Amino acid sequence: MGRKNRPRQRSRGLFWQGWGAGYSEIIKENKLFEHYYTELKIVPEGEFEEFMQAMREPLPATMRITGYKSHAKEILHTLKEKYFKEVQDLEVDGQKIEAPQPLSWYPDELAWHTNLSRKILRKSPLLEKFHQFLVSETESVNKNQWNFVPQHKILDMCAAPGSKTAQLIEMLHSDMDIPFPEGFVIANDVDNKRCYLLVHQAKRLNSPCIMVVNHDASSIPRLYFDQDGKKDILFYDRILCDVPCSGDGTMRKNIDVWKKWTTSNSLQLHGLQIRIAVRGVEQLAVGGRMVYSTCSLNPIEDEAVIAALLEKSEGALELADASADLPGLKYMPGITSWKVMTKEGQWFSDWSEVLKSRHTQIRPTMFPPTDPEKLASMKLERCMRILPHHQNTGGFFVAVLVKKAPMPWNRRYPKELQMGECPADAPVEAVEGESPAEGNPSVPDTPDLLEVKKDDVCVPPPPKKMKLFGFKEDPFVFLTEDDPIFPPVQAFYDLSPDFPKLNVLTRTHEGKKRHLYMVSKELRNVLLNNSERMKVINTGVKIWSRNTDGEQFGCAFRLAQEGVYTLCPYIRARILNISVEDVKVLLTQENPFLSKLGDDAHNQAKKLGMGSIVLRYLPDPKDLNAPQCPIDLCGWRGKTSIRAFVPRNERLHYLRMVGVEVFRDKQGKRNDGSTEIPEGNVLAGCQTQLMPLYPNIPKTVNMESINREKVYINIFRICSFLYCPRL
Repeated sequence: MGRKNRPRQRSRGLFWQGWGAGYSEIIKENKLFEHYYTELKIVPEGEFEEFMQAMREPLPATMRITGYKSHAKEILHTLKEKYFKEVQDLEVDGQKIEAPQPLSWYPDELAWHTNLSRKILRKSPLLEKFHQFLVSETESVNKNQWNFVPQHKILDMCAAPGSKTAQLIEMLHSDMDIPFPEGFVIANDVDNKRCYLLVHQAKRLNSPCIMVVNHDASSIPRLYFDQDGKKDILFYDRILCDVPCSGDGTMRKNIDVWKKWTTSNSLQLHGLQIRIAVRGVEQLAVGGRMVYSTCSLNPIEDEAVIAALLEKSEGALELADASADLPGLKYMPGITSWKVMTKEGQWFSDWSEVLKSRHTQIRPTMFPPTDPEKLASMKLERCMRILPHHQNTGGFFVAVLVKKAPMPWNRRYPKELQMGECPADAPVEAVEGESPAEGNPSVPDTPDLLEVKKDDVCVPPPPKKMKLFGFKEDPFVFLTEDDPIFPPVQAFYDLSPDFPKLNVLTRTHEGKKRHLYMVSKELRNVLLNNSERMKVINTGVKIWSRNTDGEQFGCAFRLAQEGVYTLCPYIRARILNISVEDVKVLLTQENPFLSKLGDDAHNQAKKLGMGSIVLRYLPDPKDLNAPQCPIDLCGWRGKTSIRAFVPRNERLHYLRMVGVEVFRDKQGKRNDGSTEIPEGNVLAGCQTQLMPLYPNIPKTVNMESINREKVYINIFRICSFLYCPRL
C-alpha cells in the first residue's frame, strides 16, 4: 500500500488489522468522492451503492502467519486446533462470531480473515485469549504474492515501515537449510526517522540478506558490485515500487481520509509517482519484474502512471498478466478511459481542454493516450484494481511490469551535455541505469559519465559530495583475515572451515568490538563497492555479543539469538540437544538448575564447560503432538544451572509452538503462576515494551504506590530518553 496511510507495527508471528477505536465522531460521507468515482465508472454498473456501503463498514480483522515456513506451519496448527475452535459460534454484543476462513487466493492457508472488528477483539472478555495471542504474534504485512527465487536481487523503493520488506525476506529464507541465500533485499525510504522503524521490523526476521538505506526513491543511486574481477552495474531482478499515494483505498481503517479526500491530492502526487517508477525501471535488469502499487483507486495515480511509463519506454516495458499468480483473488481489470477533475469539480477529458493557467497543476501524462492503436498496445486491462465490496477488503491497485530491453534513453547517445563540452565527433557512451535529466529523457546524468568515457574524451567536473541527513551512522568494518578476535571464537565454537569469516563485520574502527554482525557474500560485495554512494542505516544480523565473563572460559563473545539460525550450520561444538519438556523448562524458568532438565540433556550438560551454548530441539517424526520443525535457542551453561537468552516475545512464540499457553488475566497473573505488570497501566506497558530496545531507560518507583504526578513525570523521562537516546 502507499506510504501515506500505513498501519503501526506489532510484534512477530502474524499480521492482523482491523477497525481502530475513537473515530465514531467522523461522519463517513464525502459527496465529492462519490461524484468523482460515479463519473469515472471504475465500479461495475449497479454495484456503486454496495461499494459505498463496504467503504463505510469497519475493515474485518485479517491475519497472515509469518516467519520461517516450518515455524509458520506450527503456528497455523495452533490456530486451527485451539484458538479458532474457541472463538467460533460465540456471540458478542449481539453479533455471532463466524469461524475464521482462509483467504482463497493466498497460498498454503497462511492468511485468514474473520468478521471480527479490532474493537470487538480488544473489548470482549470472551475473546481475550484470542486477542492476546494475536497481539503477541502480530506483524503488519501487505498481501503481495511474488514469483521469485532465493537468488534474486530485490529492491524495495519505498519500504518503511517494513511490512512488505519483511515478507520479501521471508521468501528469501523459505528454505531454513540455506543460511545464506544468494539473493538479498535492499530496502529504501526517503524519511530518515521511518528508516529506523524499517530496521526494527527487519531485525525481527534475523536475516543476513537485508540492507536498509536512506535515499529519495526518485533519485536512488546506481550501485556497483564486483563480478569475475570486473566492476559491474547492479541491476535488480525484482523491484517493489509501492509509491506514496492519496490512500483513498484505506478509508475503512483510516477514517480521517473521509474528511480530507480531494482530487488535488492525486494531482500533486502524480509527478512524484512517475519519477519514482522511472527510476525503478532504470535499475531493473532486462527480464526482471517491477510491481507498481498504490492503495489508491484513482486512475491518475494508477493507470495514468503506468501509461506514461509504457509510453516513455518505447517498447522496453510491457504489462504482465499476473492473474494466474493469484487465482482466487477478485479484481477489476484496468480501465482505458478516464477524465481529470480539479478540486473545484471541473472536468477535463483531454489535455487540449486544459487552460494554460492550469498547466502547473494538470499535466499531459494524467490523460489516457489519444491514439487508439497505442492505447490498445499498452494492454492496460492487465492492471488489477481490488474493490472493497468484492472480497471484503480495502482498496488497492497493482500492475506488474516486465523489462524486455534497456530503456531508450540508455541506448541513445546524449544530444548535448549540460556540464562541460566534448568534440562533436567524440563518442559518448550512455550507460543504462542513469536517470534522465529533467524534461529530456535522452540526457543521462552527467556525473556518472566520468565512469564510462575514454581517455581522449573530455569529461564534466566531478560530482558534488552526497548530502546526508539524519543521524550519522557508525561505519561498517569487516574483519580481516588476521583479526586477533576471531581465533578464540573459532576454537571455542569449533566453527567449520567453510565459515565465511570475511562476511563478519562490526560498527566501530576503534576500541573494543561490542557486537559482531554477519552479512551475505553478495551484500558484502555491495557494501565494499558503494560506501561513498549510499547512506546505509543498517545491515546484517547480530551473531555474537561481547561478554566479559566469558573470557575466563575461553571466549569473550556469547551467541546472540538473532543470528543463531545463521550461525548454527557452522557450529560443531557447544550444542546441547533438548526435548520438548526441556524447552518448556528453559523458557518458563529464569535460571533452572541442570537437574531440572531431562536425563539425556542433563548428562550432555555435565560434559559441557561453562559459557555460551546452543540449545537445540530436533523434531521426532513419531511424536506428532510435538513441533515438527527444529528450534535453536541461545543459552548459557553456568556452574550449576542453565538459562536461555531469548527475548520475551520470542519466548512466547516458542512456548506456543510447544503447546504452552501464556495468558494474562485481569490481575496480571500468568498461567504459570508468576506475576507481571498489569496491561492497563500505561507507564508499565511502555516500560515492558521498551526495555528490550532501550535497557538504559530510567526505572520507575513501585507501581502500586505511584501517584498520577509521578506517572506523568516518568512518562516524560521515558519519552525524553527515546527522542534523545545519545544524551
